Amino acid sequence: MVTIPQIKLHDGNSIPQLGFGVFRVDPQETKRVVLDALEVGYRHLDTAAIYGNEREVGQAIAESGIPREEIFLTTKLWNTRHADAPVAIAESMEKLGVDYLDLYLIHWPAQVQNLYVEAWKDLEGFKEAGLVRSIGVSNFHPEHLKRLKDAGCQTPVIDQVEIHPAFQQKFITDYCRDEGIAIEAWSPLGQGGYPLFETAPVVEAAKSHEKTPAQVVLRWHLEKGYIIFPKSTHKERMKENIDIFDFTLSEQEMAAIDAMEIGEAGRQGASIEERGV
Repeated sequence: MVTIPQIKLHDGNSIPQLGFGVFRVDPQETKRVVLDALEVGYRHLDTAAIYGNEREVGQAIAESGIPREEIFLTTKLWNTRHADAPVAIAESMEKLGVDYLDLYLIHWPAQVQNLYVEAWKDLEGFKEAGLVRSIGVSNFHPEHLKRLKDAGCQTPVIDQVEIHPAFQQKFITDYCRDEGIAIEAWSPLGQGGYPLFETAPVVEAAKSHEKTPAQVVLRWHLEKGYIIFPKSTHKERMKENIDIFDFTLSEQEMAAIDAMEIGEAGRQGASIEERGV
């Protein structure tokens, strides 16, 4: 069994630095895929209400035989549920078949509704009630985080944002570092478009360490201190993605990959404005 490093959060809890994500995993495949991931050694699962596969994630956890306390489980509050977060979290927990969550995130700030501060206060209540051990956000920019701070709210433990070498969002990561907010990188390997795995810095590092380009990119994230949860429906790829703890990148290799940043041209996902429903 691979030993996965733990990241200490500012609330005193810890999170495995490497997890398994189920974004865009068909519900009909989800139970099998999650069972495979747990068998490979993953103990951190990341889902969301909008993914439509929470129930199947819960079924896999129940059937795995792994004690609940050994699995770090994250789900998220969707944009249209900011006004009724207590109902939304109850629905998620029922589908997952659990009596607590390790981490609950506001999925997007959903600026058109402009209710994320109120939703965040509900999350604080969930934590106080013991429904959630840690609370955080996803896709928040510094201005959204500052608004929570100005409202006297608790500081999120995590901001989950799109990050990979071509789209590094340093203005977010720098702010979060200053505030003690851990970074989770979604789409850590990109989703097509920019050819991460064909760039010279990644290819050369892969050859040097006898690793795949994907393993090099995931290792870059780890050495940045980011929490990652790559997705795959194939067990062999799951094994590849977890086999990244027996090498380190040199300062020169890290710098070369850092220099791959191209900003918006390298981004894969929807912007906050596009998800501001």
